[in-house]
Amino acid sequence: MSPTISLLLGLVLLFFGGELLVRGSVSLALKMRISTLVVGMTVVSFATSAPELFVSLQAVLDGSNDIAFGNVIGSNIANITLVLGITALIFRLKISEQTITLNYPILLASSLVFGGVLYYFDGIPQEIGFLFILLLLVFAWTLIRKSRKDNLKSDEDELLEEASHNPLYKSISYLVVGVFLLKFGADYLVDGTIAIAKKFEISERVIAVTVVAFGTSIPELATSIVAAIKKEDNLAVGNLIGSNIFNVLAVLGIVASVKEITISDSAILSFDYVWMIVITFVLGLFIYVFSKRQISRKEGVLLLLIYISYLYFSIY
Repeated sequence: MSPTISLLLGLVLLFFGGELLVRGSVSLALKMRISTLVVGMTVVSFATSAPELFVSLQAVLDGSNDIAFGNVIGSNIANITLVLGITALIFRLKISEQTITLNYPILLASSLVFGGVLYYFDGIPQEIGFLFILLLLVFAWTLIRKSRKDNLKSDEDELLEEASHNPLYKSISYLVVGVFLLKFGADYLVDGTIAIAKKFEISERVIAVTVVAFGTSIPELATSIVAAIKKEDNLAVGNLIGSNIFNVLAVLGIVASVKEITISDSAILSFDYVWMIVITFVLGLFIYVFSKRQISRKEGVLLLLIYISYLYFSIY
């Protein structure tokens, strides 16, 4: 199998595996009488980060740490600039009170902590991986507690309603097949990425922050576009910020707890991370300074231009 076909097949398997995992895990959680709010805030958010998790874990086990870092950092950049930019072009996005008071501050804090860990440890040691997981659990608990206090409903009501009617065998089947597809999708994607990098003498980091990161961000892109079309304007910003938090704390936390992740290409910290944290600050300006609690089409265009610039400088 050619490297290109392997990479494309990996992306396809990750997409369908992620979809099945979301539906199966949500349905199973609802049958266990876990509230829709808890499911929406935790299970769905974690399941949509499954492609990044499987790819990063497989990459680290294969000794390709730069793919793991590049995948997460590139996905976070793509979520804010590409996905949010495209969604904002469809219509103005409102920014919820929870995003302002909780989600964005946690995103900024976790991103800064992530950078500090990379700088001081030249990677993520196992004990820091466990710390990330602990911080994630604290964040999830705080999110659920605040949402219950504010009497908020889950943003994924339609998905939850559909999933709740699945029979038990179908829920388990979705879950098993989803994990199966994610595992093999990650294998094909990582193998194809490594092969292409060697063939064209391109660093694994570059392919990871571009092609791989875009591929693992497809679920967020599809979800946000559907939300925009349905005019569920509170969904996009909060979910994308939540996805970025899960990418750092859950994906890198779980992977590092299995095996320490070390930086091979210094550009991960000096270039990619710098872009990620600057873009995070830009999003903060949109939320708190310029937007009057919304992200306009002009700001969507600016985000897309930032993403194109990042791709250009990454490759050239």
